[in-house]
Amino acid sequence: MNENDNNQDTVAEEQSGDVLEAQLSPLEEEGEIAADYIEELLDTADIDGDIDIEVRDGRTYVSVVTEDDQDAELEALVGPKGEVLDSLQELVRLAVLSATERRSRLVLDVAGYREERAGVLREMAQQAVTQVQSTGDSVHLDPLSAYERKIIHDAVAEAGLISESEGEGAGRHIVISAAG
Repeated sequence: MNENDNNQDTVAEEQSGDVLEAQLSPLEEEGEIAADYIEELLDTADIDGDIDIEVRDGRTYVSVVTEDDQDAELEALVGPKGEVLDSLQELVRLAVLSATERRSRLVLDVAGYREERAGVLREMAQQAVTQVQSTGDSVHLDPLSAYERKIIHDAVAEAGLISESEGEGAGRHIVISAAG
């Protein structure tokens, strides 16, 4: 094999890599960029974790999980009430923005926190729906993040009631009321 053959192999490998990247949708690309960023963070912090990427409902979902009982290490990335996770998600979104020049609606989950929290929020919504249906009075929920409010809005809409966000900033909350 001569030097020219080696150069052709290298060019072919680079071109096939370019074709592979060209086949990624923008949401898949977000996931790959996010995974690289998180992998580097995990390596720096010496934390073991596997990264799963899923695209659904017009969003990229990136999850960091462990196969064994090392979730305690990952819980440091969640923090109290998910505050560290929210900050980490914003950093990941900024990394995606920097690489793609597109804003990202990526959702980052660590150790199943967001999935578990979504279940709690759906239950909270169901309790509020039941209260509105039995009393006819509106129910005001505690302030929630935009992502958490969306989960509540979806659950309330599914039950056939009305929900509206009120307030500003950290005080933004949902009011649930009967339809019509």
